[in-house]
Amino acid sequence: MSSAVARETRSPRAGAGAGAGGGARRGQGPAGAAVRGPGPCHAAAMALLRALVRASEKAACIAQLCRQEDALFQLLVEEKRGADKNKRFVQDFKTLADVLIQEVIKHDVGAEFPALQGHIFGEESNKFENGLGETLVVQVCGTECDTAALLACVLDHNQAAAELLAAAVHQEVPLEDPALAAVAVAVSPESMAIWIDPIDSTNQYIRGRGDVAPVGGIYPSGLRSALVLIGAYDRHSGEPLLGVINEPFYRQDPLTHRWQGKYHWGVSYQGTRLCSLPCPPLRPDPAAVLSGSEKPEVQQALAPLYGGRLRFASGAGYKMLCVILGLAEAYVLSEGSTYKWDSCGPHAVLRALGGGMVDLGAALAGWRAGWHEPPPQLTYHRAAGGAAGAERWANHGGLVAFAHPEHLLAVLDALAAAPGL
Repeated sequence: MSSAVARETRSPRAGAGAGAGGGARRGQGPAGAAVRGPGPCHAAAMALLRALVRASEKAACIAQLCRQEDALFQLLVEEKRGADKNKRFVQDFKTLADVLIQEVIKHDVGAEFPALQGHIFGEESNKFENGLGETLVVQVCGTECDTAALLACVLDHNQAAAELLAAAVHQEVPLEDPALAAVAVAVSPESMAIWIDPIDSTNQYIRGRGDVAPVGGIYPSGLRSALVLIGAYDRHSGEPLLGVINEPFYRQDPLTHRWQGKYHWGVSYQGTRLCSLPCPPLRPDPAAVLSGSEKPEVQQALAPLYGGRLRFASGAGYKMLCVILGLAEAYVLSEGSTYKWDSCGPHAVLRALGGGMVDLGAALAGWRAGWHEPPPQLTYHRAAGGAAGAERWANHGGLVAFAHPEHLLAVLDALAAAPGL
């Protein structure tokens, strides 16, 4: 059994109420977590981390439910348009699952921590257009019945589907995790804000392939890359402080075909670093993970450093998770096609492990100017000037995610010498 602390949840049965389902599998608890410095106890912050994990578990249940019901899933897809459209894709979809998960997290966390209301942000607009041409605002209502009535309007008056989703929205998700309960960190929710990516890698979520084989431990595509990402950051400095990554499609039961999920969390605040995962070891044969559309010049520049161990995968959050899990030493992206909601949660977990995430363009400029110290890491509190819509929150310079500073410096050294970058 690994020392990683994670809880597995099963997807609800088709046509049944959306409960968290079968038993939990956990690691060794606090002894297995990466800990640097004992933070003093702050009850509110401890409760916030638990609330974020609990919200991610409910989000995973909703994602599983929507994905396994084919008839339901066909109702849930709407093409993004205008400023909300990701410029990388000819077709970029959002689903009701995306919108609903985001609103559930905002509702549940905001209700428990009123100081965070107005400071919880996400990828999706909560406006949704149904097949009848009606534009509706998706939100969590005061009762399950009222939420079902609202969702029925979104779902072209499919009452059965609406009631199934409403039950998932209003369920109580149990959370029994001794390692998580032991977290103590002195940071107040009043100083934080939150970024949510309700379902990262939405295209892979829509396609729904669960039979993709891994290459070097990394899944190139498929449901494994569809993640729920939640990150809390300091409102004033923009530093990522708390991160939760939930894998709703971690494993499928071969008998029931129900999906089981797994979550990871990390805390990085001043001298306190706590994580549900152990720090990945330095390996003699490192690997890097890239987008399949990465520039040939970047691939060629990194090839001597990583040999035949350049891996390719879908989903920005999943590629970051590969670095966190030690499946790759770096995730390199030269395009400004990721956003603050993609990177905030994974970045907090990487910081908890002693790694981090930097702006590739800025880091290369500094490196070429002779500044050979680790560059400043990404922050999350300021929108980019001169941009509109989702692009205001893009990581415009690209990024490098790393678990060990040595690999960041090696990547910069390799790319700085490459012509045309």
